[in-house]
Amino acid sequence: MKRPTISDLAAAAGVSVATVDRVLNRRLPVREATALRVLEAAERIGYYATGLLKRRLREAPPRTFGFLLQRRSTFYLGFAQALTQATDASPSIDGRAIVEHVESIVPSVIAARLREMAARVDAIAMVAIDHPTVNEAIDAVAEAGTPVVLLLSDVTAPRRAGCLMVDRHKSGRTAGWAIARLSREPGKVGIVIGSHRYQSQEISEISFRSYLREHAPHLTLLEPVVNLDDQQVSYEVVSDLVASNPDLVGIYDCGGGEQGLVQALREEGSGRRIVTVCNELTPVTREALVDGVIDMVLGTPVGELARRTVAVLADVTAEPHRGMTQVLLPADLLVSESV
Repeated sequence: MKRPTISDLAAAAGVSVATVDRVLNRRLPVREATALRVLEAAERIGYYATGLLKRRLREAPPRTFGFLLQRRSTFYLGFAQALTQATDASPSIDGRAIVEHVESIVPSVIAARLREMAARVDAIAMVAIDHPTVNEAIDAVAEAGTPVVLLLSDVTAPRRAGCLMVDRHKSGRTAGWAIARLSREPGKVGIVIGSHRYQSQEISEISFRSYLREHAPHLTLLEPVVNLDDQQVSYEVVSDLVASNPDLVGIYDCGGGEQGLVQALREEGSGRRIVTVCNELTPVTREALVDGVIDMVLGTPVGELARRTVAVLADVTAEPHRGMTQVLLPADLLVSESV
């Protein structure tokens, strides 16, 4: 019987000869699922180099992944740790994580940090605002061979490789449901956002407004105030919001700055019933939930998001032209009795 050739193996696996060559010789990365399909086909047709294929699959390719996160905070420090652990634990790569924080949302600063990191890593996952300067940098870095995946909020850069985030449409409507159900009197509702440039926060705000427009005509929505995801700015704008609106019955903070929010509610909102929903469970928001200062937290499932992020980065480095990947995860709904 004629010995199966590499062309026979490619045909049996449903891939190209070039892909089989990549699996055999590790010339370029290949997705784990594709490599396993080649191995199964090799075993099925009795390909002579099946043993070599098995050894190749046991050799996890070395990968350095860069994570460019926003300013250091309880949430982002915890997220950084989860991303590092997920990279170290990934079975499909021999991974190393480089995590850096950008202490500014100035577009030129984010773009510069992205370009600098791209020279040191195989792929990048980043948190970014949707701005032409940032998008141009993402496209340039991708064009040069370093895939870029967005975290927590999407952008409009055509060459981005993916986006992983909480489903902000559902989060916004859930916040609307909570405030509509828990507020006891007609009145005003405030919205706090980190920046108008975060797509995720824009989606949250629109969805929140949509729910209240449909189900809570007795509530009047105020124009959003911006806290730049900064604790001090958040404290100041929420304090002013509460002091300026004696008929305020609800607040939805769809960005960050939750520590400043809680401080302002404890000081300015003492003795008033203001139903409040914010993001991320931290020691401060946990205590505020238990004390009744806030009513609901919409948390990011950090561990799951980190694992899915590393898996996507492994895939886009193995198959750079696989197209845009989008992952939407449900938020963790947390109240005083569940923390």
